[in-house]
Amino acid sequence: MKTITSSALLVVLGLALGLSGCNSAMQSYKKGVRHFDAGEYNLALTQFEKASKGTIDPARLNYYVAESYRLSNRFGEAAPYYQKAIEANTTEPTARFNYAYALKSQGNYAEALKQLQEFVANAPKNTAKATLDKARREVETLKAIDIIAKNKSLITLRNMNNLNSPGAEFAPVVRGEELIFTASRKEQLYKNNGQHMLGLYKTKLNQKPDETGTSPAPEPFSTNVFQGDVNEGTPTFTKDGKTMVFARGNNGKRKGGLDVDLYISRLGEGGVWSQPLRLPISDSTAWDGSPAFSGDGRTLYFASNRAGGAGGIDLYRTSIDASGRFSRPVNMGRDINTPGDEMFPYVGPNAKLYFASDGHPGLGKLDVFVATRSGGVTRVENMGQPINSPADDFGLIYTDPNKGFMASNRSGGKGDDDIYFFQEGPDTDTTTIVQNPPANAPKIVHYFIAGTVSTNETPITPLDSATVKVIDDAIGQPIGEAVTDKPGTFGKYPLQEGKDYTVLAQRKGYLTRREQFTMQGKSIPQIFLTKPQTDTTFTVDLLLDKATLNKTFVLENIYYDLDKYNIRPDAAVELDKLVTILQDNPTLKIELGSHTDARASDAYNQKLSQNRAKSAVEYIVSKGIDADRLTYKGYGETQLIVKNAKTEEEHQRNRRTEFKILEL
Repeated sequence: MKTITSSALLVVLGLALGLSGCNSAMQSYKKGVRHFDAGEYNLALTQFEKASKGTIDPARLNYYVAESYRLSNRFGEAAPYYQKAIEANTTEPTARFNYAYALKSQGNYAEALKQLQEFVANAPKNTAKATLDKARREVETLKAIDIIAKNKSLITLRNMNNLNSPGAEFAPVVRGEELIFTASRKEQLYKNNGQHMLGLYKTKLNQKPDETGTSPAPEPFSTNVFQGDVNEGTPTFTKDGKTMVFARGNNGKRKGGLDVDLYISRLGEGGVWSQPLRLPISDSTAWDGSPAFSGDGRTLYFASNRAGGAGGIDLYRTSIDASGRFSRPVNMGRDINTPGDEMFPYVGPNAKLYFASDGHPGLGKLDVFVATRSGGVTRVENMGQPINSPADDFGLIYTDPNKGFMASNRSGGKGDDDIYFFQEGPDTDTTTIVQNPPANAPKIVHYFIAGTVSTNETPITPLDSATVKVIDDAIGQPIGEAVTDKPGTFGKYPLQEGKDYTVLAQRKGYLTRREQFTMQGKSIPQIFLTKPQTDTTFTVDLLLDKATLNKTFVLENIYYDLDKYNIRPDAAVELDKLVTILQDNPTLKIELGSHTDARASDAYNQKLSQNRAKSAVEYIVSKGIDADRLTYKGYGETQLIVKNAKTEEEHQRNRRTEFKILEL
């Protein structure tokens, strides 16, 4: 038997400890990923810190850390980890995009511009359009950041030291003699960011210190409107102060924070607020928050990331009738909403709409903007410094024509988000801001539309002799009409800001096609204009399909719930496009066919596809199309595109709806 020497024993022990350390780091990394996937970002960060002691892939680990900080709204802390992930050659396509916004929140505009330009130049083809649009828009903002920074007003800010804490305080609103606000002061911690959960609190305005020289601490707004295990905040009140709408959710049990909804509570006898009820305008699959009543209480504005918006979080409005019923929410449009986030709406006493956005040209992550509407055109202006900074600035309200409150997480505050008092004019207790220089006359932009008509086949070939009409949707009349020449081009025709248009193209032997075009959100911000007058032309490319007997067209995104054949809202949107084709081509007769995948019996799939095709035809007929122009047929799994489908994507390609031309 061989004797183990002391040196050999040390080597063995060293290897054992090394392997133990590696295993421990990997276990921490895996725990961190599980917390991350559950939306528990603060717990994830704790595990990732332990994992950093080992040899985990630095690109992946640092990206997870950066994302954990970003998704818990700590952009500044995310920046160095994005940098490390990029230096370690991360393959995450949005790393530079998010790194740029983290740098912007630190005021590092030059490096933010560099990162965004590189992101735009090398973005993968499957990059979401909203992300790419936001990045391109932000590139232009960063190029003009020096001009934006010159927008300064004679406004003074004062941190509400007696109100703020190391946690978060934001969304101030005045009700009578009280200031109601949102604060992270509940006992339970929120796993997303490690802070105490949010609740509604109140304090007296102009609260005077007691005989000890201290001011009474804020107290919970109402015991009936206080649930310890959820986040509650961003209240708004009707003018009489007797009806409140606020946001509630984020209990940490569901990923992504999609359980945030709007609730309503009313003041009853004895000054007791009723138990909150969820408003039916809330979308159970989306985040709904930051509500705000109009001055007359007949309109409620709020923010939501529900489907169908312009980008991330959009502003919506809903009307309230005499019986207190809320109408279907309406998106505020592309002049207000951008591919970024719009939040914290507030209607001032001057009837102007104030809101926070990271999509309009601004200095920081969230800037405060004011929107005015005149002559059918909506203008959005940055509030400038000192209201805005490189950090998040939001939740502005006026208590008088020249003073009010807002929230910000700018440097120099007391904690996370702090509430600030602002006043127009100098304040002897704070630094005076240099007044904005006199504004020059508004610069003028002339907008035009032009385009091409081509065949929708490979290779794409320009079409001459096609008739094109540009129609003003408001009056239903053409503003321009042309016949395309050899290159298939048409235009250009003048457009008006804020209006919607339809471009219609017709040619013998082809299906008539129309494209919607809106000027909403396409106005060039004044801050980007350098000349007194500018001309800009938008192009629209129309692809026409040949009208050929028995030619089949796949209808994209016609989805059904599992084992069902009712028309879902998203499928209705796509079927409406087919309705338009039938309206524009009144002699066309078609067969609508439905196909399934191969994951059930032949007989079952045949019956299911027949019912789906029938329900689609019935929907089209309900929109005014003559039933004699339509037939339907279920093909079941008899015409699979992918014969041996394995992935869900392959099954979806088989599970499709098509229409075939039967008669021209």
